[in-house]
Formats: sequence, C-alpha cells, structure tokens
Amino acid sequence: MFEAFGLLFLFFIALGVGAFVFWIWALVDCITNEPSEGNDKLIWVLIIVLLHGLGALIYFVARRPERIRRFAR
Repeated sequence: MFEAFGLLFLFFIALGVGAFVFWIWALVDCITNEPSEGNDKLIWVLIIVLLHGLGALIYFVARRPERIRRFAR
C-alpha cells in the first residue's frame, strides 16, 4: 500500500517538475523568438504567465508552429 503511494507521489512530483520546465521553456521561447508586431509578444507572454501550463500548451500548439512557418525562427 505505502509503496504504491510513494510511486504515485514520485510520479506527480515528476509531472509537476516537467510542467514547470515546459512552462519556463515556452516563456523563454516566446520572449526571445516572438517578433514584436504590435502587442503580439506582450499578449503571448501574458497568456503564458497567467495561464501557466495551459497557456504554455496553447502557445506551443497554436502560435509556435505558425511563427516558425511565417518567420522561420
């Protein structure tokens, strides 16, 4: 019983650390690579910061492929 709880605890710790690293990566990627056209960069940074993991996931799925395709970076 306690072994399963320990493994589950370690799994959630690893998941939380992974989500935090993904959030930081998305934030740094947005700040360094997003072109400053109007308020686009500011809006994406706010989305990532305020929505945390969900904002990073939205940025990764919705904006990053478009930015790479459009600006090649």
